[in-house]
Parts: sequence; structure tokens; C-alpha cells
Amino acid sequence: MRPGAVQHDTSFESLPAYQEILMDRRIGPALGFTNPYYRLHEARAGVTTTIDGRELLNFASYDYLALNGHPEVIAAHREAADRYGTSVSASRITAGERLVHRDLEAALAELYQADDGALFVSGHATAASIIETILGPKDLLIHDSLIHNCVVVGAKGARCQRKSFRHNDLDDLESYLTLTRHLFDRVLIVSEGLFSMDGDGPDLFRLVEIKERFQAWLMMDEAHALGVIGATGKGIAEHAGLDPQRVDIWFGTLSKALVGCGGYVCGCQALIDILKARAPGLVYSVGMPAPVAAASLKALEIMRREPQRVAVLQANGAHFAAGARARGLDIGTSWGFGVTPVILGTDIRTFRLAQDLEQHGVYVFPVIAPGVPQGSSRVRFFLSAAHDTAQIDAALDAVVTLLDRQ
Repeated sequence: MRPGAVQHDTSFESLPAYQEILMDRRIGPALGFTNPYYRLHEARAGVTTTIDGRELLNFASYDYLALNGHPEVIAAHREAADRYGTSVSASRITAGERLVHRDLEAALAELYQADDGALFVSGHATAASIIETILGPKDLLIHDSLIHNCVVVGAKGARCQRKSFRHNDLDDLESYLTLTRHLFDRVLIVSEGLFSMDGDGPDLFRLVEIKERFQAWLMMDEAHALGVIGATGKGIAEHAGLDPQRVDIWFGTLSKALVGCGGYVCGCQALIDILKARAPGLVYSVGMPAPVAAASLKALEIMRREPQRVAVLQANGAHFAAGARARGLDIGTSWGFGVTPVILGTDIRTFRLAQDLEQHGVYVFPVIAPGVPQGSSRVRFFLSAAHDTAQIDAALDAVVTLLDRQ
């Protein structure tokens, strides 16, 4: 180092994030908690999962329609692997395009009555890439305060103005647009069909009315809504009884009800053409592995063919929500479909309950800030079409018993 030069600490250990991680690692054991993150699951996660050699009743996986491991899905995956291999070995814009990509895009577009669709290898990158591609510094992105991180990341990439409105408070949204709409070239409103932490959703009819009156675009995140709400699992539009063509952008992930990985977007042809030519998460990324696309395509086919799966899932969700309320548990504003939290408030109560439940044979995951707002820590229950009422009741009884012991 030259004389007089300032010495800089180049170690990763010096980063504030690492110091926070070390603090967490010290606090947990001091309070008697095991680390809940990156637990090793030793078998396929379905109604049960296996951790440390113990089979546990599983409420931590979003295999909503119980299709993960379905024989037809496995066969479709295997057939695509035999035909195309395990990787398409290129971005789709160069040499990675396969027929199964187009078939899945067409099937998803038909579901939303859209012109076309596009597949992304990452669900997170789907939303971020859409926003980064269609918005710029003179535009506004306004979203529900509980929106997923991928939307926030997209706004940073787009360098647009970003504003949140209070959760499901469309008066707040309308008031802000009344005051500021004239300041922006384009406005994109973003909400979720079913919020993954709270299990509720918006008034879609009013959202559409607001976006039309203020000449904005509306983008809906269907990650946890597809396969879960609506009479046949088509999501928030079917649930609300609204023509899906009145929503400008539908996007979601394949990793929930469709038991794959990656994301999708559906909309008008111009939107899809722009994304396929410019969206960084698609153009500069390897194409989705053909076996994954084939598995999700088969899962979507089964969902459409067997609506009773959706009906059973919804019945299980309603049973859980009703049972939780009857036992005096706080489930917030959950609609009682595929995901419902039990809200405890403090981190310590939440970690303790999750750990005690695991020892009791029930696996759920604790969620604390920043995943949810401060003071609303919770354990989150994912329901499946394969759960039965006895398992649901046993889990709820365990929650009550263990909370009484705290």
C-alpha cells in the first residue's frame, strides 16, 4: 500500500448485513431456538415432510392442488427430459426455444383470455423485468403496501417513481391518483390476487374501475391465486366474476399450484412482443428447462380437468379458517382459501410456537419482519387439497395447546 493511502476493509465480514446475521445467530440459541432457515427436507414435501429423520405433518409447502409427484406430471417431466434433455442450453431468443414453451404460454394465455404469454425462468425476475421494461423515470408505479419484493426491485430497475397505498385500501389509492396523476406519463397499479402473507385480496372490480378512470395500467400477481381461488381455480378474475381482459397484465409463478419453477406473464400481443424482445429476465437468461415447462403444462391440464381438486382445497381452507377463529386464534383478514396466518405479534412467541409445533409433529414456518410489518409476526399455514379435516383439526388443537403453555 502506498504511503499515506487510506486503508479500506475489503472483507465481507465487515458488511453490516453479516454483522446482523451474526447477531441473529447468537440471539437464537441464547433464547433456546434452533435456526428455522434452510432446514433440510429429506423427502418430497406433500401433506407430510421429513426433517431429521422425522415425518411431520406439513403446512409449510404451497403444493395447493397436491400435484407435486402426480404420476402424469412426473411422466410429462420425464418425457420432456428424454426428448430435450435437462437444459435448453441457451436463452430462448438465441437457441433455447422449444415447443413446450409455446404450448405452456398458449395454455396460460387461454386461461386469462389474453392474446399471448411469456415464460421466465425465475418468478421473481418476471415481475421485476416487466416493470423495468415498460416503465421509466417519468412514470409512476403504485402498489399495495404488502406487495412482493419483486415489484419493489422492478421499480428500482426502471428508475420510476414508486408509491405504496395502504393494504387493500382503494380509497387511499384513489386519493393519491386524484392529486398526482397529471404529474406522470404512465401509471402502473400493482396488486395481488391472493396475498401470500395474509391470505386476502383486493376488490378487483374497483381496482379496474380506478385504473380505467385514471388511464393507468393494472398488473395482478396471481402467484398464490392461480389454482386456489375462483370456482375452477382461474384466480381473482373468476373469483370476482370479472372479465380478465379488463386487467392489462397478469403475472404469476409456476412453483405453487403448477408445481414447477419460474414465472409467466399474459397480456395483449404488443406487451408480450415487447417483453420477448427487451425484458432482461427473459432475453438475457437461459430458457426454462423443458421438463419444468412440461410438468407445469400437465399440472395446468389436470387443474382444468379436475376442478374437484380446487373445491377440496377451498373446503380445507374454509375449515381451517373457521376452526382457527372458533379457537380464538387471530388470522387477520384471511379469506380462508389456500393460505392463512396465525398472527402472534412478537418474534419470540412466533419462533417458540413454530419450534414447539415441530416437536409436536406439525411443521409450519415462522414469518417475521421484514417479511411482514413489525408487530405482526406469524406462523403461516398453507393448505392442500390432500390435507384432511382430521389433520387440520389436529394442527389447530396443537396450536392452542402450545400457546396455552407459553
